[in-house]
Amino acid sequence: TEEYWGNVNPIGLRSMYDEAKRFSEALTFAYHRRHGVAIRVVRIFNTYGPRMQPDDGRVVSNFITQALRGEALTIYGDGSQTRSFCYVEDEVRGFLALLDSGQSGPINIGNPGEFTMLELADLVNELTGNTAGIVFEPLPSDDPKQRKPDISLAEDLLGWSPVIDLRTGLERTIASFVAVLGV
Repeated sequence: TEEYWGNVNPIGLRSMYDEAKRFSEALTFAYHRRHGVAIRVVRIFNTYGPRMQPDDGRVVSNFITQALRGEALTIYGDGSQTRSFCYVEDEVRGFLALLDSGQSGPINIGNPGEFTMLELADLVNELTGNTAGIVFEPLPSDDPKQRKPDISLAEDLLGWSPVIDLRTGLERTIASFVAVLGV
């Protein structure tokens, strides 16, 4: 929920990413209180879609790039950790709904559909026709076991919820990667 304030290792390998998000929210609200400026704070969850950079390091782009090159997909850990993926078109609709509202946030804009990394890898391999399989590497320290947004506030206050399912979004994303990678 939006009431979650974060429980991260401030000196861990992921600390810059986690703490930067928390600091950004704190700074934005401090500026709002000090100067009375209207703000909107969105918490996003694994946005994906066309125009992603193939080498940006996120799991969707990593999997698609590996699959289109005929490589085994790399899963860190045993693949049981879960994430929720929100297609960019849905994400933008959520942003616009928040911008048009009188709400400051923070508000979660993401897709609550939850998938294991193994399920995501299997779906990417299926959609690309990749038969190279999966390889497993050690899980990085401080990697969260689960990341799933509660979007109740977005539904109640903004009338927003995502409409594009993972399969459809991946099909569109894969098509864009085919064009970019020339495969």
